[in-house]
Amino acid sequence: MEMQINHIIILLITGLGAGFAGGLLGVGGCFIMVPIQFWVLTSLGIDTTTAIRIAFGTGLAVVLPTAISSALGHHRKQAVLWKAGVILGMTGFMGAFLGGFIATHIPGNFLKVGFGMAILAGALRMLMSKPFKADREPVDKPLIFMLWGFPLGMVSGMIGIGGGVLMVPVMVHALRFKIHQAVGTSSALMILTSIGAVIAYMVKGWQVSGLPAYSLGYVNLVQWVILAGTSVPMAQGGVKAAHKLPAKYLKWIFIIIMFYMGLKMTGFFSLLHVPI
Repeated sequence: MEMQINHIIILLITGLGAGFAGGLLGVGGCFIMVPIQFWVLTSLGIDTTTAIRIAFGTGLAVVLPTAISSALGHHRKQAVLWKAGVILGMTGFMGAFLGGFIATHIPGNFLKVGFGMAILAGALRMLMSKPFKADREPVDKPLIFMLWGFPLGMVSGMIGIGGGVLMVPVMVHALRFKIHQAVGTSSALMILTSIGAVIAYMVKGWQVSGLPAYSLGYVNLVQWVILAGTSVPMAQGGVKAAHKLPAKYLKWIFIIIMFYMGLKMTGFFSLLHVPI
């Protein structure tokens, strides 16, 4: 079954939301894209396990150009700590590559729930954290960046996210970055982590049967073009909005969106029969 016009429109709108979230929050937008892609793919008759892997692989492929657009915007605002971003990104690249390979051997339902649980964990960490002093100095130790980058990259590859939704809370609370620095640096490191994960999803899905047309492994080029076409330019709008918002409001927006998408992917709303 081919995508209908309503699928295309929904994906275009999803790309707008993912791009804006990417620029605003320093995330890849996969927590917005993956649930929508999963719905589109399963509505086309693709089985659950294959659908979630395609959603992960394609979403991560969209992260790459969106993260480049977002990082450039934050760089112009002097909000990217490039030393941290490069080291976290390089170690995250290796972790994401490994995580992507692991994910292709895990059943789809486990991946879906794992995705939601990781989002909820990050949201809870930000919600329960105590206020910190605005004048504190960020951590500037390469070894610490490496120790955080690899495991977070691996988790990102396994659950199909660019890494920002996990890395921003870590940078704020463990590495003592200001929220705007965390958002900007997160955008930069996702350029590398997304590449590692995408390569893994392409390679492991290369000979898989039942994939939709125009797929490179678990990356579907049709969905990639539709989503990236709106997410990349919209990321600049998110960057502008991020630097106009006070830090506390930016933090609360991040938390609310994370809670919603985490509950959605774990099936919480379905158990309550709530259609949201």
